[in-house]
Amino acid sequence: MKSKVLLTLLIFTALCFTQLAHASGSLGSRMPKEFIDIREIIPGALLDIRYYGSHNFVGERVDGYLAPKCFLTKEAAEALANVQKDLEPYSLSLKIYDCYRPQRAVDHFVRWAKEIKNIKTMREFYPTIDKRNLFKDGYIDSKSGHSRGSTVDLTIVPSPAPKQQNYIPGQKLSECYLPTAKRFKDNSIDMGTGFDCFHELSNTENKNIGRQQKINRLLLKSLMEKHGFRNYDKEWWHYTLKNEPYPDTYFNFVIE
Repeated sequence: MKSKVLLTLLIFTALCFTQLAHASGSLGSRMPKEFIDIREIIPGALLDIRYYGSHNFVGERVDGYLAPKCFLTKEAAEALANVQKDLEPYSLSLKIYDCYRPQRAVDHFVRWAKEIKNIKTMREFYPTIDKRNLFKDGYIDSKSGHSRGSTVDLTIVPSPAPKQQNYIPGQKLSECYLPTAKRFKDNSIDMGTGFDCFHELSNTENKNIGRQQKINRLLLKSLMEKHGFRNYDKEWWHYTLKNEPYPDTYFNFVIE
């Protein structure tokens, strides 16, 4: 009888730890089988995985990005493939900046945000923001929906895509909210700001952007919503699958 009670207690304890790990995202270093490489389902999508390189607000490759790849849950990837299918007849394509993001990458963002004197990327990515306010203003947090595997940062590009400007570390930076001819020359259609621009003009429905920029944002938003995504209203590029399969799980496997 005692052994049976002990076995039951051990099983219960193991289940509790499993559930705790699942909730915290500490699920080991292996990618779950429910995640897929977006190239397998959207071979024509352009990838510009910013956190693999140094052209991002941190100014260096971010922890956990060992390859410039996009992984998403199968559900999110299939929904995104339908957006791509809607664009292709009009000689347009998706361009992806970020997909699944390991928790260790989010931790890297947090460490960077606390380095108040490190402002080497300020001119481009947060030119009007005091770095001490990044947490208070909601630009940096200890958790990200990206770590759940069904959030994607993206834009639209003509197809075939124009040549992309190469970023050279240390080059002179330009404010991300400037007109397209004056900011970093991304090859996407004009969305009004650059990617990861910590500025009010990045708010999806900001009324102070141009007419064509509003149309371009509306095109992206309409197609993403049609196929089951919802937008984060402060970032025109940020979308999460409404019925995401892991709403409470923050994964931490590396991208490789």
